[in-house]
Amino acid sequence: MKNTIIIVEGPQGVGKTTFTNYLREKMQSTDLYRLAGIKDKTETGLEKNEQRYNNLLEYIKNCNNINMIFDRIFFSEEVYSRLGYKPYSFSETYKQLLEKLDNLHYDIYLVVLYLEDISEYEKRIVRDKHQYQQFNVESSIQQQEEYLKLADEVEKETKNIRVIKFNNNTNPNFEEEMQRCFGELFEWIE
Repeated sequence: MKNTIIIVEGPQGVGKTTFTNYLREKMQSTDLYRLAGIKDKTETGLEKNEQRYNNLLEYIKNCNNINMIFDRIFFSEEVYSRLGYKPYSFSETYKQLLEKLDNLHYDIYLVVLYLEDISEYEKRIVRDKHQYQQFNVESSIQQQEEYLKLADEVEKETKNIRVIKFNNNTNPNFEEEMQRCFGELFEWIE
């Protein structure tokens, strides 16, 4: 069986940190990477992001006998660019990175978290955070729409990336849903 990469994406407040921590606990022989992003919104920031993600894909390509979980990678940069949070277009770089990712010799999962009940963002986003970490419900909803569109595109345009859209609303059947989506991985990655 090939090594596995799980990339977890989604809007602010959707529960990526909790979700990736859960996966990490279930898949004990797996490394977890949290990428915070580059705040530089200039053309220099674009160049830094291009270099950063190309280096990341080269690192992944050279790893052996390892499974990886990523809490965000370049998909977020593309979503933020599409929504106008960046003054530049990331689309050309995104297409190149997506092709490189798709050609890696891994089982690759892109998990896009969303909240079917968007009113839950109200509860999740009101958190005790630093000013720079405060979230906005409307922007989370816009991000969610864009992430779901991007997930559809990835599903159509790639051959090696399995896309899973996961409703991350508070759910009493969370364990069963996780088992349904990822059970095969929990069984052999120990």
